[in-house]
Amino acid sequence: MNVSRIALAGGVAASTVLILAGTASAHVSVQPQGEAAKGGYATVNFKVPNERDDAATTKVEVNFPTDHPLASVQPQAVPGWDIEVTRSKLAKPMEMHGQKINEAVSKVTWTATGDKDERGIRPGRFQQFPLSIGQLPEDADQLVFKAIQTYDNKEVVRWIEEQKKGAEEPESPAPVLALTAPATGEHGAAAGAKSADAGAQAADKETTAASDASGSDTTARVLGIVGIVIGVAGVAFGVLAGRRRAA
Repeated sequence: MNVSRIALAGGVAASTVLILAGTASAHVSVQPQGEAAKGGYATVNFKVPNERDDAATTKVEVNFPTDHPLASVQPQAVPGWDIEVTRSKLAKPMEMHGQKINEAVSKVTWTATGDKDERGIRPGRFQQFPLSIGQLPEDADQLVFKAIQTYDNKEVVRWIEEQKKGAEEPESPAPVLALTAPATGEHGAAAGAKSADAGAQAADKETTAASDASGSDTTARVLGIVGIVIGVAGVAFGVLAGRRRAA
């Protein structure tokens, strides 16, 4: 009897741990397609899971960081969703590609469309929302996006808590995009210049080789023609000599 009770208690505890682990991990997140290099552009996916068994997610809002504004944000079309990009004026203008930018994207909102019984993210499913973003900052290791998830039963979940260094993951963590080392720079430019020089040298060699080959081919043709002419002249001289002897 005691063994049965212990086994039952152990099973309940294990199930509880699994449920809590699943709940903690099922939050809005952001991941790049490939890498998100500092100073460059990237395509990222915001992954939004449905955490409810009796409601569908019908609205997703992603707020962009104000300390590192992004001037270029282009959403990819998502079937069954309307997309709204909100731009706001910057307190301090930023420079991009030699031009001053006075405003940047502050929020992107996806709203589900279609029939009520089929629209949105249904229970047990998730949806990805792709964005092309840039220019990524060079003086930051990550970007924090605060997201708001709305269900069709009017429930609102705010994924806005930032992770504190050395602390446990918050209950409603904000999506965080980790930035990698720049893909270009002084070393990258030097490597690119060396590669370009090597390509130019290779092209010069190919041109020289082609020219040499062309010259050799022309010389061979000329010598061949000269040989034929000499041969014909020799035959003609032989014929004439033979006739003189016969006469």
